[in-house]
Amino acid sequence: MTTAPDLVETFSSASAVELAIVTRSGFVESRHSGSAIVIDQHADVLRSLGDPSAPVFARSTLKPFQAIAVMNAGVGLRGAAAVLATASHSGTQRHVSVVRSILAQAGLTEVALQCPADWPTDSAARDELLRDNGTASPIYMNCSGKHAAMLLACVTNGWPIETYLDNDHPMQVLVRDVVERFTGERPVHTGIDGCGAPVHALSLSGLARGIGRIRTSSPTSPFAIYRNAGILCHAVLENGWALDGTGRANTVVIDRLGVFAKLGAEGVMVMAAPDGTTVALKMLDGSLRAASLVGLTLLADAGALDRDAVDALLPDLNLSVKGGDTVVGDIRVSPLLERD
Repeated sequence: MTTAPDLVETFSSASAVELAIVTRSGFVESRHSGSAIVIDQHADVLRSLGDPSAPVFARSTLKPFQAIAVMNAGVGLRGAAAVLATASHSGTQRHVSVVRSILAQAGLTEVALQCPADWPTDSAARDELLRDNGTASPIYMNCSGKHAAMLLACVTNGWPIETYLDNDHPMQVLVRDVVERFTGERPVHTGIDGCGAPVHALSLSGLARGIGRIRTSSPTSPFAIYRNAGILCHAVLENGWALDGTGRANTVVIDRLGVFAKLGAEGVMVMAAPDGTTVALKMLDGSLRAASLVGLTLLADAGALDRDAVDALLPDLNLSVKGGDTVVGDIRVSPLLERD
């Protein structure tokens, strides 16, 4: 019998606080607990919930740092191409065409992608692919833009493309350097993300600090790393469709509120308001269904977003609970959070 390795502890239910509840027919059906932190543009803590010092896998909220690392490697990503490098896209033809253009710059085809084969998460795109007798492919996987950008960086620098996902590959070493410089932390653990790339464990405090620095970076900074961060941030705000997909949560928040928003699997979310106020949160149960609501509420509570504008957006975040065709409940911020 083999012995399982010791697990690295992350935050636990003992340190988490209730962030949201799900109601049905006047009954609290489910509760979402987790941790969150809100910082201002100077990285001073405005609000702390649960244990934001505990490490969590950043998952796709790591993508902005990975995209900046690609740009720091001499790849001049701009516009939608820069956004696809940091996206968790929905696999529409518009998304896929940009990913293919990045690969074409590298002189590569989608065969070089080492992310797993997947179907578009956009239902219309998936239906169209099925009608055309298409199959699941790495190009439709939501991380394909990130992988294409990393491959372009490898070709640009003469690095091997076969091993670009190895933790000691120059591409991944550069990613860690960018993560550490922006967050002010060294990852306490490194694992393998769902797309096959290295994923780092950071505190929510560090994650918020890093995203806040991206949001407040200028595209005219004399320092390349911050200049690239500013270019990336502006590209995201101008091409919200590319980061997620039309009608999807991150895109709606970006387009309607001018918030730099990025989800991550397993209930991780980061949001940075126009003034640099930033929230990072993690749902203990790994669910994202209340993450946008909680993040926006915390930013509005901090005075970084207009409350009426947030309230007007909430109906577009799929927060209703239905019984048949009738709305019988909703996903809402926990009363405990409101009283905190």
